Amino acid sequence: MSSRDTTGKNGSRSVSTGKEAQSSSRDLSDFLKAARAVTPAQGGGVGRLIFALDATMSRQPTWDAACGLQAEMFNAVGRAGGLNVQLVYFRGFGECRASRWVSDTSQLRNLMTKIDCRGGHTQIAKVLKNAREETIRKPVSAMVYIGDAMEEEIDRLCQLAGELGMRRVPCFMFQEGNDPAAQTAFREVARLSGGAYLRFDANAAHALLNLLKAVAVYASGGLRALEKSGSRESRLLLEQLPGGKG
Repeated sequence: MSSRDTTGKNGSRSVSTGKEAQSSSRDLSDFLKAARAVTPAQGGGVGRLIFALDATMSRQPTWDAACGLQAEMFNAVGRAGGLNVQLVYFRGFGECRASRWVSDTSQLRNLMTKIDCRGGHTQIAKVLKNAREETIRKPVSAMVYIGDAMEEEIDRLCQLAGELGMRRVPCFMFQEGNDPAAQTAFREVARLSGGAYLRFDANAAHALLNLLKAVAVYASGGLRALEKSGSRESRLLLEQLPGGKG
């Protein structure tokens, strides 16, 4: 990034700087079974996917379960190949960290499972700035963001999202819960970046996994791969993506 970064433990570095999907719940075993079957489409080269998380205290009630499920997603994507992934998270008083880019996603799984939630405001602007600076260095295929709140100036987020749209970095904004301010901001970030907004039920683990699977397909193979996959989640994304045939 253009500002100074410092490398910390586990290879992380400090960063200084639609239509809704509603699904019924499934249990953990169903989720894990689906996670192990993830196979991102090939043919578009090695994609680069940023996976960003809000780790502030409001997510604490669902954090442990979410980390376990997202770790399984990393495992599945790592086995399938076709993606380099960077983990970004923020929490506490101005803490925002970004990992190295890795194809061995077990490293990110191990890092993520050590993160705990800390009180603080959202830092979505830093996440978007990181995506902008990373794609200036080398094109980024897509960014996934998972969060439940927005406590920043929405116009600033929209400016950054528009810059990502110009650089062809779609933002897939997944909202946990139904906070109206977050919904408005996430929808605009998705629209301006050329991505998609989807809200998920925190209890519907399989729905989140399948949505992330669809994003992985897109990041590694583009719109054509997403169209070929034929899943319900792929159709949900195609309905919002520019050029999609949902």
